[in-house]
Amino acid sequence: MHTVTQGPPAPPPTTSGSEGRGIDRLFRISQRGSTYSREIRGGFATFFTMAYILVLNPIILGSAKDKFGDTLDAGQLATATALVACVMTVIMGLGGNLPLALAAGLGLNAVVAFQIAPLMSWEDAMGLVVLEGLLICVLVLTGLREAVMHAIPQPLKQAISVGIGLFIAFIGFVDSGFITRIPDVANTTVPVQLGNGTLQGWPILVFCLGVLTTIVLLARKVKGAILISIVAMTVVAIVIDKVADIKSWGLTTPSLPDKPVASPDFGLLGKFDLLGSFDEVGMLTIVLLIFTLILSDFFDTMGTVVGVTAEAGLLDENGQVPGLGRVLFIDAAAAVAGGAASQSSATTYIESAAGVGEGARTGFANLVTGALFGLALFLAPLLTIVPMQAAAPALVAVGFLMMTQVRHIEWDRYDIAIPAFLTIAVMPFTYSITNGIGAGFVSYVVIKTVMGKAREVHWLLWGSALLFLAYFAIDPLKQILGV
Repeated sequence: MHTVTQGPPAPPPTTSGSEGRGIDRLFRISQRGSTYSREIRGGFATFFTMAYILVLNPIILGSAKDKFGDTLDAGQLATATALVACVMTVIMGLGGNLPLALAAGLGLNAVVAFQIAPLMSWEDAMGLVVLEGLLICVLVLTGLREAVMHAIPQPLKQAISVGIGLFIAFIGFVDSGFITRIPDVANTTVPVQLGNGTLQGWPILVFCLGVLTTIVLLARKVKGAILISIVAMTVVAIVIDKVADIKSWGLTTPSLPDKPVASPDFGLLGKFDLLGSFDEVGMLTIVLLIFTLILSDFFDTMGTVVGVTAEAGLLDENGQVPGLGRVLFIDAAAAVAGGAASQSSATTYIESAAGVGEGARTGFANLVTGALFGLALFLAPLLTIVPMQAAAPALVAVGFLMMTQVRHIEWDRYDIAIPAFLTIAVMPFTYSITNGIGAGFVSYVVIKTVMGKAREVHWLLWGSALLFLAYFAIDPLKQILGV
């Protein structure tokens, strides 16, 4: 088996001199072929591509009401989001030594806000998130979560990475406004379009210039290409916002704030009730809600960890993630921390690939990203001036880098190629990593079975495929069970 990698192979480990001591040895920076400057640039790039969560998570959770009509304070949500991202990203860096940053999970927070909270109080809903995280911790400690990841065939792991590349590139195009949803009107069956039919406005120009700048710098192999583009386009956006009449940049306006410092409000920390939800809804509903949370969290993380680690060239000779057990446990603990801080479940972020694209290969980059999230507790007005149009080109560029792994898949073997294709296609088309993995697992098991190769399928893949069948059929199951 070969190691999926990008760029030149890492040099042999350094065991003498200053490079073999202290921080360098702790994080294996030289051993993995990286440098302090690459790690720092990677940490900054990851933060800037993730900083939107400081704005978006309070908007999603703050716009929802619980069963009793109560809402969560946006300022407290912003503080909780930054705090959990800071602490868990640093812990991942120190404990997992991989450039994988964590923050409130998109999709998961929407489930909490619009599916769970309306059935109970916010304290009960967040308690359910804590319970979900604790159950995943148990799965990790029993070795089941790691065993599932080891049971995945290497071609499917590569397909997951490629699918994630297309997915995050699509996110970049959509979040920048380069691609938009077509309203439900007559005489059209096209779901998305270019801009508003055409590319209009200064923000889109910033994005297009950012994409061109990033790809030119990458093609010329300029160090810090992604970060240079983010910073340069942010400056351009600030200037344009000053001199032009811009109606909207989206979530983040690139204007220098009057007061760059803001006091954090930790009022939401500890506001959860672990078992309160059982008094509000039936046991079957609780089981289905926890099942939905666990399955999304479980496989989103799996896809992200495999994809980003493969892109960094850190998979071992058997295609496995180094220190996987620690990484998965920290991710599960982040779900617990997110619920305990009332900011929804925290999880590993695919945007970490932006840092890998800048050269990050170790957990040292996480210290930089975590420190920036720590600063965001006090400097949120200043650190959230990067508009999505300036950060999104990084996602498009990283999507290209991850797409290159498609060459490792044996496309002439249909029992591998078809599940790989479905994994790759379903992720961006359904806007979900979990859906893509599920499509790949189910089709892999079915094809192997009908070809008389059922014995080649690991029993954990059988179990996972059955769970995904239940996941895809969750609505009919609810109707049958009367939930």
